[in-house]
Amino acid sequence: MNLVMKMEARNIAQRYAIFSFCVKLGDNAITTHGKLQQAFGDDAMSKAQAFRWQKMFSEGRILVEDEQRSGRPSATRTGDNTARVRELVRHDRRLTVRMIADEVNMKRETVRLILTKELGMRKICAKMVPRNLKELHRDARWSAVFDIQMQYSDAAASLLT
Repeated sequence: MNLVMKMEARNIAQRYAIFSFCVKLGDNAITTHGKLQQAFGDDAMSKAQAFRWQKMFSEGRILVEDEQRSGRPSATRTGDNTARVRELVRHDRRLTVRMIADEVNMKRETVRLILTKELGMRKICAKMVPRNLKELHRDARWSAVFDIQMQYSDAAASLLT
């Protein structure tokens, strides 16, 4: 878990604690929301969320930790899936995002995010390539450009004379 997620979890736990405390004191949702705005400023929750939390704690909720949620966990952008996508692209750079998604049994958008955000690739002429040129490639391109410039400057000079 990265630092931002830990901080967000700590902020949520603090807000739960504030709600639990305010409900035990008998404060209403408006008063509690005002205290949250005073404590967290622009990061405070909305009034509607404050009313939902007030209701939960008034009905007897005692835990300040997040409860388990139903549904499928978001585990598609894992290190294992990233490695699978990386290997597919290494073997054949002409694969489209759709073809990779079908191969690894993931959604296209998830594969696209893995390719662009995690692997730092971009699409050039239907090929996924690394975003940054290696120094050798960059030098080769500069020398090619220099050679072309020299050819055209020589041709321009011969036309003028």
